[in-house]
Amino acid sequence: MSKGSAAPKPGDPGVRTGRTAGPRRGGSRSGRLPRGGRFFRDGAPGGPVLRLFARWVRRPLLPALRLWRRNIQLRIVAGTLLMSLGVVLLLGLVVIGQVRNGLLDAKERAAQSQAAGGFSAAQDRAATTSSAPGQQVGGRTGSSVNWRSTLVEQLASGGQSAFNVVALSLDTDDTASRGVRASGEVDPVKSIPADLRFSVAQGADTLQKFTKIHYTSGKASEAGLVIGKRLNDADGTQYELYYLFPLTQEEDSLTLVKGTLATAGLFVVVLLGAIAWLMVRQVVTPVRMAAGIAERLSAGRLQERMKVTGEDDIARLGEAFNKMAQNLQLKIQQLEELSRMQRRFVSDVSHELRTPLTTVRMAADVIHEARVDFDPVTARSAELLGDQLDRFESLLSDLLEISRFDAGAAVLEAEPIDLRQVVRRVIGGAEPLAERKGTRIVVVGDQQPVVAEADARRVERVLRNLVVNAVEHGEGRDVVVKLAAAGGAVAVAVRDYGVGLKPGEATRVFNRFWRADPARARTTGGTGLGLSIAVEDARLHGGWLQAWGEAGGGSQFRLTLPRTADEPLRGSPIPLEPEDSRRNREQTAAGHTQEGARRTAVPAQSVGDRTQLSVPPRLPVPAASVDPTALPGSGARVVARAATDGDGGNGNVEREDGTRGR
Repeated sequence: MSKGSAAPKPGDPGVRTGRTAGPRRGGSRSGRLPRGGRFFRDGAPGGPVLRLFARWVRRPLLPALRLWRRNIQLRIVAGTLLMSLGVVLLLGLVVIGQVRNGLLDAKERAAQSQAAGGFSAAQDRAATTSSAPGQQVGGRTGSSVNWRSTLVEQLASGGQSAFNVVALSLDTDDTASRGVRASGEVDPVKSIPADLRFSVAQGADTLQKFTKIHYTSGKASEAGLVIGKRLNDADGTQYELYYLFPLTQEEDSLTLVKGTLATAGLFVVVLLGAIAWLMVRQVVTPVRMAAGIAERLSAGRLQERMKVTGEDDIARLGEAFNKMAQNLQLKIQQLEELSRMQRRFVSDVSHELRTPLTTVRMAADVIHEARVDFDPVTARSAELLGDQLDRFESLLSDLLEISRFDAGAAVLEAEPIDLRQVVRRVIGGAEPLAERKGTRIVVVGDQQPVVAEADARRVERVLRNLVVNAVEHGEGRDVVVKLAAAGGAVAVAVRDYGVGLKPGEATRVFNRFWRADPARARTTGGTGLGLSIAVEDARLHGGWLQAWGEAGGGSQFRLTLPRTADEPLRGSPIPLEPEDSRRNREQTAAGHTQEGARRTAVPAQSVGDRTQLSVPPRLPVPAASVDPTALPGSGARVVARAATDGDGGNGNVEREDGTRGR
C-alpha cells in the first residue's frame, strides 16, 4: 500500500493549506517598551516600592542564605541532588520519547495493514456488486447509500472497537444528505480534518493523520489515527472511506511508563542524595572537628587534639594537625618561659640596681654640693654626674613600670576626676621647658567639666609625656591641648606644629626605645619608654592612645577614655586628624572656591553695607565624630607633606585669640 504523505506525529501541525502568517505590522515599531516602562526603570516612585518589596521578600530568606554560605555539606548534597535530578529528567525524556515512538510506530504499522485490507475488500465488493445481473439503473442514489451502509457495517464488524469506519461523499456541501455513514457513533465532521479530506479528494493515494476522534453520544474525545482513501462504489460513484484507530491503549501504556519512570527517578534522586550526604559527612566531619579544635587552640586551650582513626588521607591530616598543635604548644611554652625569665631579669636587675644607685646618689649629692670648691672642669663633671643620675633613676622607674605591665601586676585605682585639673597640673609642670623653647601652651575646651572614672596618677603621667614631647618637638611653635566629652567618652588631644611624623611612623611611635630622629639630641633626658608606658596606661583604662602626623606639619596625639570604668568605647569626641591639617585646609579651600563660583550671580554689596564680624575669643571646640574602634596605636593616619607651604613651611597655627603666629 502506497502512502500519499509521511505520517505526522501527535502535536504536529498536519497538512498545511494556506499562507504562513507573517509578523504583525501593528503595535510598536522597534519593539521598544512604551514610555510608561520608564516609570519603574528611572526609579521615580516605582523604584522605592520595588526595593521595599525586594527587601520584604529577601528578609525571610536570609537565614537560609546564611546556612547555604556556611554549610559546605548542604551545598554539596544540594548540588548532587540537582545534578542527579537533571540526569534523571534527561534520561526520562529520552526513554519516554523512545517508548512513545515505538508505540506509535507499532500502532501505525498495524493500522496501515488493517486499513489496506479494508480498502481492498471495499474495492473488490464494489467490483463484484456492479457485475451482478438484474441490477436496475434507476435509483442509483438510494442504492449507493444502502450499499455504503452495508459496507461500513461489514468493515467495522471485524474491528471489535479497535477501529471505526466512516464513508463520505466527495461533495462536501451537504454531507448529511449524501449518504454519510459512520460506525461506533463517530462524529465524522469533527473527527476527520478538512485538510485531510481535501488531500484525499485530490488524489488516489492513501493518506493518514493523527487527530482527535469525537463522538455524537457524548463520549469523551480521544486521540486517534485517521487513514483515508478515495474509492468507487458499486454504481461507479467516487466516495471517501476512512479508518479511525483510537490510541487509548497506547496512551495508557505511555502513562504507565511515565509513572514508573517518575517513581524510579525520584527514588534514584533520593538515594543519590543520601549517598552524597553520607560520603560528604565522612570528609566534612573531620574538617569541622579540625576547625573547632583550631578555634579552641586560638583561645588558649593548647592541649586540644584531634581524634585520629584509620590510615587514609583524613587520618594523615589529623596526625599532621596534632603534631602541629603539639609543636605550637611547645614553642609557646618556651616563649612564655623565656618572656617570664626576661621580665624577672628586668625586674630583679632594676631592684638590685636601686641599692648601689642610692649609694652613688648620696655620694653624688655630696660632690655636687661641694662643687664650688672645685676647679671649673671638676665642677662641670659633678653637674653632669647629677644629671645622668637623674636620668638613670628615671630609666629604672620606667623599667620597673614596664615589668609590672608585662607581668600583669599593674593595678588601676579609678575614681571620678576632672581632666581639666590634671591638664592644669601638667601644663604647670611643663611651663619652664616651654619658656626655654619659646612655646606657648594653649588650652581649648576647658569651659565645661570633663569628668571620667580614671586613675589620676596614670592619666597625669600620660598627658605629661604627651605635652613634654610636643614642646620638645614643636620647634618653638604653639602647642594646643583640646578637651572634649561626648556620649560615653572623654578625650584629650595634644597638637604641635613641629617636625611631625613621616608616613608609617604613627604606628611605630609607641614602640619601646623608638625615636623619630635618632640624631636628635634629648634636652629633657627622655628614656624612650614614655609613650610605651602611656599606651599601656590607656589600655589599662580600656581607652585608646592614637597618633596622627604629617611631615613638617606637626602631629597630634589623642587620649580617649570611657566616662565609666569598664565601658566599651565606640568613638572619640575629637577627630584624630585635626581640622587645621593640610588636607583639610585644601578641601576647605576647594569647597570655598566652588561656593564662590555658585554665588557669582548674586549682586555684590557695597563696602559700607557689610557688617564687620567679631573675632571669637577662643578656638572653637571640634564637633564630636566617631572613629573606627581600633587597638591603641592603630588606626592612625600619616599624611605626606608637600614640598613647601604658602608660608614657607613655618607651620603657622591659629592662636587662642583668633590671630595667626609662629
